[in-house]
Amino acid sequence: METLNLPTSGPAMVAYAAGDLRIEDVPLVPPAADQAVVQIRYGGICGSDLHYWQHGAAGESILKAPMVLGHEIVGVVAQAAADGSGPGVGTPVAVHPATPGPGAARYPADRPNLSPGCTYLGSAAQYPHTDGAFRRYATLPSRMLRELPAGLDLRTAALIEPASVAWHAVARAGEVVGKTALVIGCGPIGALAVAVLRRAGAATIVAVDVHPRPLEIAAAVGADRVLQAGDAGAITAVEADVVIESSGSHHGLASAIKGAARGGRVVMVGLLPSGPQPVHISLAITRELELVGSFRFNDEITDVIGALADGSLRIGPVITHEFPLERGLEAFDVARNSAVSGKVLLDFGP
Repeated sequence: METLNLPTSGPAMVAYAAGDLRIEDVPLVPPAADQAVVQIRYGGICGSDLHYWQHGAAGESILKAPMVLGHEIVGVVAQAAADGSGPGVGTPVAVHPATPGPGAARYPADRPNLSPGCTYLGSAAQYPHTDGAFRRYATLPSRMLRELPAGLDLRTAALIEPASVAWHAVARAGEVVGKTALVIGCGPIGALAVAVLRRAGAATIVAVDVHPRPLEIAAAVGADRVLQAGDAGAITAVEADVVIESSGSHHGLASAIKGAARGGRVVMVGLLPSGPQPVHISLAITRELELVGSFRFNDEITDVIGALADGSLRIGPVITHEFPLERGLEAFDVARNSAVSGKVLLDFGP
């Protein structure tokens, strides 16, 4: 096994509590036999990263101790796993950040994303928390690594993880070929859902958002029409066969229900805040709508990598900003302003 002279520590983005995000030196965890060390090149700031920073929690996952953020990451293997598993040194890789785990609750065996003991890079769902990889070098299980095909640039590849979330959501919508699709909320996940719907053969895609900039991005990746979120009449008139709700607000869910055709399906991928939410359930009942949850993803990452490699999935316009690690706090500040930004990347290069 080739061994490089790796640093013993390095700067990382660490969330301490609501409003307390720091760039500080963190030790590099020595790799076990089935772990590799990856030189991280790009990391995308996710909504959950923003929630940990702004609120000290992401949904039901509450920050109880300092945690390195980051799960949307790509890089190059700097030290391969000692047991020979996984890709070799110099291989460009994406990362599947989930580790399914057992728990008391039952779940379908073919849907490990629902395993109650599942951990995720940069997640406070379990305690001790699972550190993420917003750092220059990260020690990761080799089973998480997905080799990237030649010619796929790492900057675009940084979108593979969120694109897999969008791919899973569209799959939860069922057959979309020839159908009318409505996407509520055109942040990065919503915009990526538009791109996946376009590739999947939806006949008409209508995108909805509060701000003009996200709607511009949605149009660039495949939306046929865009609507302002306040135009309730136009949204209701869409009568979509499938709706992807990715705003993560009860207002967005209300628009999704109103914009769905009778007998349609609403896929809820936007994570609403914890606790009771006002929902138009009566309308969902009388229209016989199917309200379907969508959480993370499973093996869709393989399909996303293939679609990016063959050029059938166009997602480049979703990336709007890029900052070096040293300007990470500024990057988070830009990322939280959905009026001006799509996906904001951290560049961990030297």
